[in-house]
Amino acid sequence: MEHDCDIAIVGGGLNGPTLALAAAQAGLRVIVLDAAPHNPRKNTKFDGRAYALALASKRLMAAVGVWEGIAEHAEPMLHIRVSDGRLGAGASPFFIDFDHAELEEGPMGYMVEDRHLRHALQAAMLATPSIEYRIATRVIAQSTSSKGMTLSLANDQKITARLLVGADGRQSGTAARAGITYTGWQYGQTALVCAVQHGRPHGGVAHQFFMPTGPLAVLPLSAKRSAVVWSEQTDSATLINALDDAAFLDVLRPRFGDFLGDITLVGGRFSYPLGMMIAKSYIAPNVALIGDAAHGVHPIAGQGLNAGLRDVAALIQVLSEAKQRGEDFASQPVLARYQQWRRFDATALAVATDGFNRLFSNDNPILRLGRNLGMGMVNALPGVRRGILREAAGLTGELPELMRG
Repeated sequence: MEHDCDIAIVGGGLNGPTLALAAAQAGLRVIVLDAAPHNPRKNTKFDGRAYALALASKRLMAAVGVWEGIAEHAEPMLHIRVSDGRLGAGASPFFIDFDHAELEEGPMGYMVEDRHLRHALQAAMLATPSIEYRIATRVIAQSTSSKGMTLSLANDQKITARLLVGADGRQSGTAARAGITYTGWQYGQTALVCAVQHGRPHGGVAHQFFMPTGPLAVLPLSAKRSAVVWSEQTDSATLINALDDAAFLDVLRPRFGDFLGDITLVGGRFSYPLGMMIAKSYIAPNVALIGDAAHGVHPIAGQGLNAGLRDVAALIQVLSEAKQRGEDFASQPVLARYQQWRRFDATALAVATDGFNRLFSNDNPILRLGRNLGMGMVNALPGVRRGILREAAGLTGELPELMRG
């Protein structure tokens, strides 16, 4: 049977296009089905959305040919400072300072704006002959046979593929149609996401303040700007989100502090509920899940996208090796290797972020004392600190080839 493509990828966010580019380099034909009506032309307006790319993820972007196009816009993270915080009181004197100089490989990661990263991925797909990129295309049904997958689209067309990859995020339609269910829970927290301009330079320092109602991350962008990921209890977040920009800033400033001078909003404001969810299986017959379709974690460590990109690199390595050996790369034994590789690592990340959120998102005086003492001890132990730093940079564990540099 002649298929329309080797791999059909549902989801045109960031993980799906990255997988498409890696698959094309491996000699596979790909169709990417994106439900959103993206304009492939570059969006030049700053909207405040940005991502923390770990060093290993930066290597992957270089391997698939997009890093060169975004490097000039990427802001290196030279330090990560972690501390307890309190409304109006500023950061605790006990903190951990992770310095990139402790890594031989360079900066531990980079902040990249959504407009630059998304455009670079879309442009690269459009320039690759073996990738067909379809926007405003919704899958409404999928069926599996011994010959592969058949997808039914909302426009009454059908697509056949040897393998279907769900990169369609939480509430994945691909997973639901494959009968894959999830385990997890909601945190009762909402992330408020924005960007601010500030009077003082940030020096490439990323800050993580653990506030009683949830973590507040301040992440360095270019030109005296920083991205803010602010977790609040959902009831409070709903009220805060309804405020106009001036009132929103009045609520943010006591939490943010004045260490960067006065702050003003730039770009838009976004919000999304926080929860943890893990697919009970990452695979089904001729189906694999990546990114948030497989696992959703708390943004406390900024590792959600990086975990998804690690899925991408692991999956394409498994498929490529199977293809080179003459195996059916869409078969269950091959897909099981991908699941075995990624499931433990992603579950461990989800459990760790869940534990940190529960430990730090409270104002219990005993826990606060323990946290402060613990952070002071870690900061005084270079070996422990360096181990955590390498983990944050994505350099630990069994690294896929595309992330080794």
